[in-house]
Amino acid sequence: MLELAFMQRALVAAVGVGVVCGGLGFFVVLRGLAFAGVGISHAAIGGIAIGLLLDVSPEWSGAVFAIATALAIAWTRRRSQLSQDTVIGVFFTGAMALGLVLVSLRRSAQQDLFGYLFGNVLAISSIELLALLGLGGAVLIILALTFREHLFIAFDDEIASAYGHPVAKLEVLLLVLLAITVVLGVRLVGVLLIEALLVVPAATAALWARDYRGQVTLAMGLGATSGVAGLVFAYQLDLAAGASIALATVVLFLISLPLQRSGSD
Repeated sequence: MLELAFMQRALVAAVGVGVVCGGLGFFVVLRGLAFAGVGISHAAIGGIAIGLLLDVSPEWSGAVFAIATALAIAWTRRRSQLSQDTVIGVFFTGAMALGLVLVSLRRSAQQDLFGYLFGNVLAISSIELLALLGLGGAVLIILALTFREHLFIAFDDEIASAYGHPVAKLEVLLLVLLAITVVLGVRLVGVLLIEALLVVPAATAALWARDYRGQVTLAMGLGATSGVAGLVFAYQLDLAAGASIALATVVLFLISLPLQRSGSD
């Protein structure tokens, strides 16, 4: 398996995306942003469709569209009486519908869109891998620099604001990081399954770790482990790589759940 160059790139991508998703997933789980991840990932379909029609990089157009959607969600949420879930539901259904309508204009783009929906990590190029690692590293650095502030806001945003923390800007930053991470995972598991890496490893880590730093570290490790395990099983059994990785996260959670309960008993 490791003698194949494309499998080497796929393994590095799986570890990289798993680590980034695990780190950011800690805040996704802590702040109840799972639906935000679903919304932004589905909204990215609109940007990917635009890229396919205009013959530009679907990853970059999807990233721009996802970030724009995240900013629009934050702006609308602040200026309306609607709940965040409602605002997310409006934007992600609209963006996803736009993407599907645009793709229907060109039949050749429909097959390409399928790869972005469910991932195609085995086709990742060296340039794409470098871009993925660079953006992933940037996300982790920003997250580390703002970790305390985000943790403070997660517990009480009003007190955090009273202490002088820019709550609104930090919330927007978290959504933007979420959008970037979603696009990073497009090649690995696709926009429809990226939620598995954003939520499940962090949820599994919460069953075991007793402190927050331990949860973040364990979530990152579980994300990387799921990526490698899913890829290995996909290679050995000739399965879909993206779905195998997503399934690996759930299997680890299901194994952990009874063991954690018995341990606490």
